Amino acid sequence: MSSRERILGRVRRALADAERDEGPYERAVERGYLREHGGRSTAATVELLAENLADYRAVVHRCTAGELPAVIAGLLAARGARTVLVPPGLPDRWLAVAEAERVPDRSESTPHELDRVDSVVTACAVAVAETGTIVLDGGPDQGRRRITLVPDHHVCVVRVPGQVVSSVPQALERLDPLRPLTWISGPSATSDIELDRVEGVHGPRTLEVVLVSGGDQ
Repeated sequence: MSSRERILGRVRRALADAERDEGPYERAVERGYLREHGGRSTAATVELLAENLADYRAVVHRCTAGELPAVIAGLLAARGARTVLVPPGLPDRWLAVAEAERVPDRSESTPHELDRVDSVVTACAVAVAETGTIVLDGGPDQGRRRITLVPDHHVCVVRVPGQVVSSVPQALERLDPLRPLTWISGPSATSDIELDRVEGVHGPRTLEVVLVSGGDQ
């Protein structure tokens, strides 16, 4: 008898006298979870997002739709980015005044090629205020998952307030579970047993989030 069979046998014996649920599994346990913690205005929700993003060491910027191209160009220039990776559906005007060479998101790009790119600019699917989390779902303005995991500098644009929700349950309602979801809470980081923090291990070392409001975004 294998270890697996022994363990399953013990489980069956332990459950032998347990009462069976009369209803379907999804109705067996009441799940009256809170959809959000407390009541906040739209403005307060956006403020909470900015606060939690910064707490996770993301760099937060705010601008209007009209200012966005100049802001992105400034962030790339300050970084010294000579190349910027661009998803196929990213609005052209976002990079209209950026001087960095645009690199298209191509399926045949190798990890080594992506690693040579200085920056990547994307939109997002939704942002969660309570957790300071940005979610990408591989949409046309976000590109493939790997383009935000290999380059060292990620500029992510969040349209506010339309893409901002309070809680994870609210975010899940907007997301398709069949899409390749990437949940980002700050720049990539890890720490060892002595709590020495190392950034850029499995994703960008620098995450800059632009909260853009108003007008045609």
